[in-house]
Amino acid sequence: MPLDAGSLDAILAVAVAEGAVPGLAVVITDRDGMLYSGTAGTLRAGGNPVDASTMFRYASCTKALASVAALQLVEQGRMSLDDEVATIFPEFGKLQVLDGFDGDTPILRPPARSPLVRELLTHSSGLTYFFTNPEVAKFHAVTGTVDVLSGEKAALTEVPLARDPGIIWDYGTNTDWLGLLVEHVSGQSLDAYFAENILGPLGMTDVTFAPTAEQRDRLMPVYARTPDGGLVETPLELAAEPEWFSGGHGLYGTADAYARFIRAMLRGGELDGARILTEESVALAFSDQLGGVPMPTEGIVSTVPELLNDVPPFPFAESWGLGFHLVLEDVPGARRAGTGDWAGIFNLYYWIDRSSGVGGMILTQVLPFFDAGVVNTSLMIEGTVYAQLGIA
Repeated sequence: MPLDAGSLDAILAVAVAEGAVPGLAVVITDRDGMLYSGTAGTLRAGGNPVDASTMFRYASCTKALASVAALQLVEQGRMSLDDEVATIFPEFGKLQVLDGFDGDTPILRPPARSPLVRELLTHSSGLTYFFTNPEVAKFHAVTGTVDVLSGEKAALTEVPLARDPGIIWDYGTNTDWLGLLVEHVSGQSLDAYFAENILGPLGMTDVTFAPTAEQRDRLMPVYARTPDGGLVETPLELAAEPEWFSGGHGLYGTADAYARFIRAMLRGGELDGARILTEESVALAFSDQLGGVPMPTEGIVSTVPELLNDVPPFPFAESWGLGFHLVLEDVPGARRAGTGDWAGIFNLYYWIDRSSGVGGMILTQVLPFFDAGVVNTSLMIEGTVYAQLGIA
C-alpha cells in the first residue's frame, strides 16, 4: 500500500511553520524501495531550501555503520565478540576506572576485568560520555582533558572507564573505540574501510567523514533552541581535520543515502545484489545481547544541557543488540517488537522494523538533543506511516 505523500508533507510543513525545526528531511523505506522522501524548510534563514542533496551530520547514527563494520570482521574470523579488546588492541588495555576524586584529584584503578568486543557493541564496557556522566564531566574539567567533539585522540586514550564492565548499560565512546579496533584489525583507515565494505557496496554516495567544500555548501548549520523556544544558528562545528575518524559520530551524508542502509538491514544485510552482512549476523545484531545487564531506570540524565536534554526512560520493554537499541514489545500504532533504532545528537532519529518490513529516518540539525518539537514530529511521522500501511 503506497503512502500518502501529501499527509506526510503536511507534517513536515507544520514542523517548520511552528518553529520545531528550521528545515528537515524524512525518508521512509520498505524492503523493495523508497516509500517516501520529503523535505521542508531551509538551510538557513532566507537561504537555499532543504532538498535531497542536503548534507547532515549523521552524528551517532554513524554508530550503526561502525557496528556493521565490526560484525563483518567477526564474520571473517578476524576477531570474536568474546575477545578481550585489549588482547587485540593493546592501547585499550591502558584504560583505568575512575573511582571518584580526592578533592580534584581523580582516583584511578584497574578494571575488575578487561572489557570484551561485544561490550563495546552493547555499550556495557564501562565507557561513557562527558555529557551524560557527572564524574567523567568533572574528570574533563579538573584535568583539562579534551572531549570527543575536539577530534583529538586523547579524548579516547586519556579518559578512563566510568565503572567496571558488565555492570550497566551506559552510553559512551564505545563505538569510537570500535572504529579504532576496525582500523587495527583491517589495516585500513576507517574512511577507506567504510568506502570499500559498506558505503560503496550499498551505493551510499555523498556519505563521508571529510566533506568537500562543495558538500559543506550543502550542509545544514547547527541550530540551538533559545529559552523562548526559538532557534538560532550556531557556529558549532565538528573538527574539520580530526586525529581519528569517529565511528561514534563522524559521518556526514544525505537522507536518501541513509535510507539505503536502512533498506539493507530490512533485507537481512543485502541490497541490489551487494551483501554486507549475513542474515544470521543481522538477526544477531537485532536480538537482545545485554545478557541481563540492566538499562538505567532513570533514562539518560544530561550533564551538559546545551547538548542534551534529559531523556526519560523508554516506556516499553527495551534492550540493546549489537549496535542497535531494541524495542522488545510492540508499540501501539507504531514499531513492532524487535525493531532496532537510534539517534544523533543533532536530533536525527531512525528506526528499522524488520518484522513489519519498514523503516525510516528524520534528519535535522538542532540542539539540544531530545528536543520536544522534533520528537513530537518524529512520533507523528511514524504513527502516520503505520496507520497508512495498515500495521496495527
